[in-house]
Amino acid sequence: MRMKALIIAAAIGTVAGSAFVATASAEDTIYVPLFTYRTGPFAVSGIPIANGMHDYLEMLNQRDGGIGGVKLAIEECETGYDTKKGVECYETVKDKKPVMINPYSTGITLQIIPKASVDKIPVLSMAYGLSASANGTYFPWIFNAPATYWDGASVFVRYIAQKEGGVDKLKGKKIGLVHLDAPYGKEPIPVLEALAKDYGFELVLYPVPAAEMLNQSSLWLNVRRDKPDWIYMQGFGAMNPTAVKEAAKIGYPMDHLIGVWWAGNEADGVGAEGKGYQSLSFTNIGTNFPVIQDIMKHVVSKGKTQTTKDEVGLNFYNRAVYNAILIAEGIRNAQKLTGKKVVTGEDVRRGLETINLTEARLKEIGASDFAPITRVTCEDHNGHNDAFLVQWDGAKWNKASENIKPITDKVIPLADAAAKDYAEKNAGWPKRTEACDKSS
Repeated sequence: MRMKALIIAAAIGTVAGSAFVATASAEDTIYVPLFTYRTGPFAVSGIPIANGMHDYLEMLNQRDGGIGGVKLAIEECETGYDTKKGVECYETVKDKKPVMINPYSTGITLQIIPKASVDKIPVLSMAYGLSASANGTYFPWIFNAPATYWDGASVFVRYIAQKEGGVDKLKGKKIGLVHLDAPYGKEPIPVLEALAKDYGFELVLYPVPAAEMLNQSSLWLNVRRDKPDWIYMQGFGAMNPTAVKEAAKIGYPMDHLIGVWWAGNEADGVGAEGKGYQSLSFTNIGTNFPVIQDIMKHVVSKGKTQTTKDEVGLNFYNRAVYNAILIAEGIRNAQKLTGKKVVTGEDVRRGLETINLTEARLKEIGASDFAPITRVTCEDHNGHNDAFLVQWDGAKWNKASENIKPITDKVIPLADAAAKDYAEKNAGWPKRTEACDKSS
C-alpha cells in the first residue's frame, strides 16, 4: 500500500514540481537540471532521491542565496526511469546551458556519455553508471564518485570472505547474483566473473526482466535448487522487496542476501519477513546532522519541498543529499578556479575534477559522519571509496559493519582496461585535451 501511495503522490508531485523551479533569469542564475522519476515502476526509489537532491540545493538558495551569491535554477525533468525519455530530457535541457547533468539511471548515462564531450556538459553519475568511466583520462566529462558498481561488488566479496574465514575459503563456494536484466543490473558481472576466476568460486546469474519484477517465484525456486552460499542483489525499485519476500518463502538465510547500495530503500517495503537482510551503503541515515537540520529549517518547515518531515533522513533521501553536495562543490570550485560567479559546464567540469571533501570540509558544510571523504582527481573521477553494510531489523536500517575497502588491486586495473577498450571500440573517441587543475 505504501508503494502505491508513493506512486500516486509522485504523479501529483510531478504536476506540482514546477512550483519548486527557480524563476530568476538565466543571466543571474546557475542552471541545474535534475533528471528524476517520480512516476513509473521505480518511483518508490525515485521520489526520495528527487526530494533529497532538490532540498539540499533549495536549502542553499534559501540559506545562502545560492552559491557564491548566485541563485541556483533547479528544474526537474521527469524520465520515469526510461532511457528514451532520459535522452529526450538531455536534448531538451542542453540548450539551456546546464552546468551538469544528473541522469540518475545507468541506461540514460550510457546513452549520454558520448554526447558529453561534444556538448561540453559534465555528467555526474553518483555511484552508478559505467564503472570504467572512473578513468578521467578516457572520460574527462564523466564523474561517478564515490564508488563504482565494481567497487561495491568487490566489497561484497571481501565481506563474505571475512565471514567465511579468508579469501581461500571462497574456493568451491557458489555465489549468486540476482540482478535486474538491464544495463544497471548487469554492471557488476565483469568484476564478479574476474573475482570468481581468481578466488575459485562459482558465479550463478539470476536475471530479473523488468516486466517480471513482481513475479519472481520461479527464479527463487531455481535459487532453492542451486543452494548458493551467498547472494548479491543488483536490484532496484519494486524488484527488491519482491526478491526479499520470495527469499523468505524458500527459507534463504536473510543475512546471506546482500544488496547493492540502491537495494536498501525503506520505502521498498521489505517488511518483517526481511529481518536480517543487508545492503551496502556509504552515507549515514537519520536527521542528526547539521546539513539535514538546515534542510528541515530552511526548506521543509517552509513548505518548499515535496517530501514529508518523516521521510527526511531516510536512506535514499540522505544519499541524494550527498549527490547534491557533489553538485554544489563542483560549482563552488568552478567559481574559485575561474573567478566567475555565473559558471558554465566547462567551468564546472574543472570544479568537479578538484573536489576534495576532507573531514574538515565535511564538517564545514555540516556533513561530518554523514558522507564519505571524497577526493576526485584528473585521473580518478571516482575515488573507489569504502562502503559498509546496513541491516534491516524488521522496521528500519541499522549500520552493521565497519567500513570495508574495495579490492582496488583487482578493480582499478579492470576498470582502466575497460576504459581503454571502450575508447578503442568507439571509433573517433576523443583523446583527453582538457587541462588538469590541481586540488588545493
